[in-house]
Amino acid sequence: MKAMSNVDIFTISDELNNLLTGARVDKSFQPTKDIVVMRFHVAGTGRVDLVMQCGSRIHTSKYPLENPTNPPTFPMLLRKRVKGAHVVSVTQHNFDRVVEIKVKKDKYYTIVVELFDKGNIILLDEDNNIILPLKRKHWSTRDISSKKEYVFPEERGINPITVNEKEFKEVFINTESDVVRTLAVNGFGSLYAEEIIERANETIEIDKNTSNSELSEEQISALYNSLKDLFSILQNEEYKPQIVKNGRKEDVVPLDLVKYEDFEKEVYENFNEACDEFYSKKVNTDIKDIKEKAWNKKVNKFEKRLRLQEETLDNFNKTIESSQYKGEIIYSNYTTIENVINVVNSAISKDYSFKEIGKILQKAKKDGMDEAQIFESIDKMGVLTLRINDESITIDPKLSIPENAENYYEKSKKAKKKTKGALIAIENTKKQLEKIKAKKELAMENISIPKKREKKNLKWYEKLRWFITSDNTLVIGGRDAGTNEALVKKYLDNNDIYLHADIHGATSTVIKLGGGSLNDTILKESGEFAASFSSAWSKGFTTQDVFWVHPDQVSKTPEPGEFLPKGSFVIRGNRNYIRSARVKIAIGIVDYEGKRIMAGPVEALEAHCENYVVLKPGYTKKEAIAKKILHKINEDDLITLDDIIRVLPSGKCDIDEEYHQRKKYEKN
Repeated sequence: MKAMSNVDIFTISDELNNLLTGARVDKSFQPTKDIVVMRFHVAGTGRVDLVMQCGSRIHTSKYPLENPTNPPTFPMLLRKRVKGAHVVSVTQHNFDRVVEIKVKKDKYYTIVVELFDKGNIILLDEDNNIILPLKRKHWSTRDISSKKEYVFPEERGINPITVNEKEFKEVFINTESDVVRTLAVNGFGSLYAEEIIERANETIEIDKNTSNSELSEEQISALYNSLKDLFSILQNEEYKPQIVKNGRKEDVVPLDLVKYEDFEKEVYENFNEACDEFYSKKVNTDIKDIKEKAWNKKVNKFEKRLRLQEETLDNFNKTIESSQYKGEIIYSNYTTIENVINVVNSAISKDYSFKEIGKILQKAKKDGMDEAQIFESIDKMGVLTLRINDESITIDPKLSIPENAENYYEKSKKAKKKTKGALIAIENTKKQLEKIKAKKELAMENISIPKKREKKNLKWYEKLRWFITSDNTLVIGGRDAGTNEALVKKYLDNNDIYLHADIHGATSTVIKLGGGSLNDTILKESGEFAASFSSAWSKGFTTQDVFWVHPDQVSKTPEPGEFLPKGSFVIRGNRNYIRSARVKIAIGIVDYEGKRIMAGPVEALEAHCENYVVLKPGYTKKEAIAKKILHKINEDDLITLDDIIRVLPSGKCDIDEEYHQRKKYEKN
């Protein structure tokens, strides 16, 4: 994959600085070993994901990457230290492939993104000491380890922003090389080195392979002016971000280049967006390859097991056939074998050793004795090996002929019994293999089609928590202190009902009655909604009391000497209680002013959709449970994983399998 050039980073860091300054830092993730994603909340824009890949790229992205179930150490430390911080600045360090993201929380922190070589991402404290690097590295001049002072890489190359003509000329005078190589190794890479020369050629002819020592003063001046003209476009933010294509060659650049004059161009609104389109699909291909290797390993494990089981079954069948045949051979050569046994037993009775007996039989065989022709060997335990009909048969002289034959028949029977177990094992492995292949196919399909996260035009109630009761009454709830405040000030009308779980840490809930009347069904379902979206869920409660009052009982005016925090209200007068409201919700896609995801009481989902998932407080993390829900309800590809996570209660969940089993039984 193409690594970002110094010029790319100059443009990206300028755009990021304009976009993210003042933004609030949210969670951080690490989808792969060298990719870290930081999420920001930008006022007026909302969620912005910043992808940082060591040694390659940094840009905002609308292509969500799959995150591991258990976050690694580095993103967890970022969450602990800088979540909730505000961005102070995003800058490129000395026109190098290094980006500094400065944020302020209780104190200042800096996230350094190194994009040269294999790269790194490092969290620094306000004294420039390393808190934690993504990768620990050590050189003679730099030690990237915790608690060490961070040292920037040695400054080298030409800084086009600060360089003057005298300094520029000295680079060529002091370097024994040609023009294009000198520019390339001094921070511009081959692309921009050739671009600077191409633009200089508009005023004076310069061959890119000209030796520095052969350059005239006029040619060096032309190169300097070309460099300054090129970077004045970038300094003035006159970007024209584009992805260029010509056959198999593809590139992403922040402005029009002479070198790409004849290329097909796709222009974007900003360079971050262009980079997102250029890199994300390529990275997705890389991730697909990694995932495919992991899946192939799982598939190979079952294929190897199946191969061994089939070989074992084949050996059992051979043993059955061979042992049966050898038993029959013993009976069909009864007299001959008996004569050999008699010879052996006679010699044993005369105190001959087995070795001596073997020599005697070998001599008899050589001398042409008929009975001895089947003899092959005798071991130190006295067991004979005879060769009959091209089969080696072992005979114990201490046993009778029928007993020796029975040994083979018994061996055949045992092998036959084992074949039954082997067949069952093979069938189970085949099923497991098909299952893992199906999982691999589904996983590969999901990875191979990256889905861009589009900003949805949400209805006003979708910015809150909401559901429609089974008799079509809208109920809304706050998502946090800010929306709790707005709920009462903006959306609570005179004929509405206000509810709140009787526990610290709960959503303010409003039943939008409009011109309708209150009934037991509405109260029951709204009570369950208020109970479920409270701290009762994270505490693992199964029921929770909820109270309800009229709008004129809800006040933002505290008692004298008291203070009301944001999102809190004073309730005056009598409270009406819904006792032991059930802490349980269902999630599904409903058709309410268009198809959209809804989370609410089970009865409400039963009334409005056929396909839904019932949840209860449990032990599964949000991301994991959301994936299961997405797989079950997203039949028409209407929603994303983020849509589901957004409507889940605060705390871990489990699917209520007992409910779904009961429903399945009732249908049957």
